[in-house]
Amino acid sequence: MPFEETLTGAPTTRDAAATGERADLLEMLAKHRHFLRFTTRDLTDEQAGLRTTASELCLGGLIKHVTSVERGWADFIVEGPSAMGDFTSMTEADWAQRADEFRMLPNDTLAGVLADYEETARRTDELVATLPDLGATQPLPKAPWFEADAHWSARRVLMHVIAETAQHAGHADIIRESLDGAKSMG
Repeated sequence: MPFEETLTGAPTTRDAAATGERADLLEMLAKHRHFLRFTTRDLTDEQAGLRTTASELCLGGLIKHVTSVERGWADFIVEGPSAMGDFTSMTEADWAQRADEFRMLPNDTLAGVLADYEETARRTDELVATLPDLGATQPLPKAPWFEADAHWSARRVLMHVIAETAQHAGHADIIRESLDGAKSMG
């Protein structure tokens, strides 16, 4: 997604196709994506994979996870619950593969993780700008954490992606500060 840095460093959308509510949603998402990416500035691949807190989280893994989540929800907007699968029937191997989203694997590079995130962001932004109706709903996939028979609109999905990105940008800020004292803000 094209953006320009403001004086505060937060991105501002400049996508002519997105106006009104869509522009607002994309701008908020871009702001939180920026802060998440910013936590990895000047890091090596090894540093991006380091755990600096009691949790299993590392900066590269957080970006991999947010990329996967955003991609999955964008697919859900278009394809419905089949894009995400049935979480109630996941095997131990499925959960192990999902856990790999949270860490840098031997063949992962920070540049590759960031490029994948950028491509996912571009695709999501294009979807938001061109979606015929933000109010269109899909039934949620089966999962123990979702209310049974609930439906989410594209709008609600986007708000969820924004919240998830913001939450993980905060986690990333703590991890980065624990790594070398660098902060995203302040």
